[in-house]
Amino acid sequence: MKTVELTMAQAIVRFLVAQRTIVDGEEVPLFPGVFAIFGHGNVTCLGSALEEARDVLPTYRGQSEQGMAHAAVAFAKARRRRQIMVATSSVGPGATNMVTAAGVAHANRLPILILSGDTFQSRIPDPVLQQVEHFDAPSVTVNDAFRAVTRYWDRIVRPEQVVQSLPLAVETMLDPADCGPAFIGLPQDIQAETYAYPAALFETRVHELRRPRPDRRQLEAAAAALRSAQRPLLIAGGGVHYSLAEAELRAFAEAHGIPVAETVAGKSCLLAEHPNYVGPIGVTGCDHANRLAAEADVVLAIGTRLQDFTTGSWTIFGEETRIVTLNVGRFDATKHLSLPLVADAREGLAELGEQLTGWTADATWVERTRAEHDAFHTFIAVNTAPATEPVTYAQVVGAVNRLASTDDYALTAAGGLPGELNINWLSKGVATFDCEYGFSCMGYEIAGAWGARIARPEGDVICFVGDGSYLMLNSDLLSSVLSGRKLIVVLCDNGGYAVIDRLQVGQGNVAFNNLFEDVGPNRVEVDWVAHALSLGCIAEAATTIADLENAFTRARAADRTTVIAIRTAPHAWTSGGAFWEVGVPEGSTRPEVDAARARQIDGKSHQRVGW
Repeated sequence: MKTVELTMAQAIVRFLVAQRTIVDGEEVPLFPGVFAIFGHGNVTCLGSALEEARDVLPTYRGQSEQGMAHAAVAFAKARRRRQIMVATSSVGPGATNMVTAAGVAHANRLPILILSGDTFQSRIPDPVLQQVEHFDAPSVTVNDAFRAVTRYWDRIVRPEQVVQSLPLAVETMLDPADCGPAFIGLPQDIQAETYAYPAALFETRVHELRRPRPDRRQLEAAAAALRSAQRPLLIAGGGVHYSLAEAELRAFAEAHGIPVAETVAGKSCLLAEHPNYVGPIGVTGCDHANRLAAEADVVLAIGTRLQDFTTGSWTIFGEETRIVTLNVGRFDATKHLSLPLVADAREGLAELGEQLTGWTADATWVERTRAEHDAFHTFIAVNTAPATEPVTYAQVVGAVNRLASTDDYALTAAGGLPGELNINWLSKGVATFDCEYGFSCMGYEIAGAWGARIARPEGDVICFVGDGSYLMLNSDLLSSVLSGRKLIVVLCDNGGYAVIDRLQVGQGNVAFNNLFEDVGPNRVEVDWVAHALSLGCIAEAATTIADLENAFTRARAADRTTVIAIRTAPHAWTSGGAFWEVGVPEGSTRPEVDAARARQIDGKSHQRVGW
């Protein structure tokens, strides 16, 4: 057997370079780059190996480990899981900083390969710098924290173990049902050891998207359920994007006269102008889609994990509604006694369509769909129309949306912007929207936009971020400038954590510790423009929607990242949505809390718990 003698770190890098995939008919690297912050646990071995391969495996320097891992997650979303970025750090705080981003990837079913340095396997130097000691379990390190937020976890304790571990990690990240983050811990002494690796490990391997076909019995049962429907509704989730099934979704909806609502992850599966599109569904959805969900007799949920924000904590469907779930993952396909159709979204839609040839929804339901579509667009036009101060989130979203092109990519996360963008952003291009709401992670926005920009050279990447998230994690503005990946960042300043203040006060509590005005007397007006300028960006403040529109036009023409800061109203929100179950005290001295508790009990009375 032909072998190649390499250090374990060199073997990892050479293996990554050998992995290829097919994107739009072209063979490209499966791993197109590495986000890295080096420390004593990964700089001398893995860092050296990455330097040797810098021409074929680019390394991007992040400003925080969490930020660079967020960038890797957003890259995977923008590439629709067809390519995977690597993130590496030292052991200790560098590693634990990435746990949050691993949670983002896990919740959203997105691939990222995390390579973290680890303590010495020999244990002779223990305790080493940054080591957290467990007296009863000396083999435990901080890297064990990743077990809860990864699909694949391993620690390499012998150099030859990468022969088994690396291919398994890749297969996990590429599996359409089990896709998620993979973690491999790299002890410092083992990184440095050499081994005669089989040359076959480094041969080029081309990976392609696997497309499981549906079981015939499940297919027939799903088709029978839909044929019995008079008022069907289709819910498009993120799995439609990852299956590249947008065209099949559109054709299926058109052929059978089915209205299409979208989840947060599924947004931009269908263009907003399409007559079958009835808006987003659920808590951050619109009344138009939610009304149809309440009246539908059969719901076909495609590529969605049916999160509580999608289902209104399982209150938006009628008691007799039949739910058919087309999902590549068995776990997701069988939730809440759904009728499962376990299959790739594209292939499942194609075969289901064949079973339904000649069948369409009731004509009056099709007319109702068109009416809700028109009403939704009228609502958005009124809601986003420019008005006098104070400027609202909806007006900001509407202004940028009107100026956006079909190639632009909108990105946000957490806080109040997900609801406002999910409703008010009208998609002009397919797969042009990323709202991280599976983990709802503040701080994803700017770092994620940087990763999305690396993935998408066409159009502009438009990052919507609130002042709270901006203060949490903004340093990758510098990363975007240093790497020449221009962003347009729209910073909405509403004076703190306004959406949580809304939840707090809305459930009968006193405003406390969320808005700056409620925190204490030492209010500081942050100079957003000066801060962004200090990180190498272009920056300006806008006061009115007209100011914002003019600034956005200038940002388009700019040669680097531009931050546009605008003050927005903290208490003005887009109306609509669905019930959301949260914990409200059963007993309180405040009548407002008691009233909120009564509303929760009433909402829960409509929850679907079975057929």
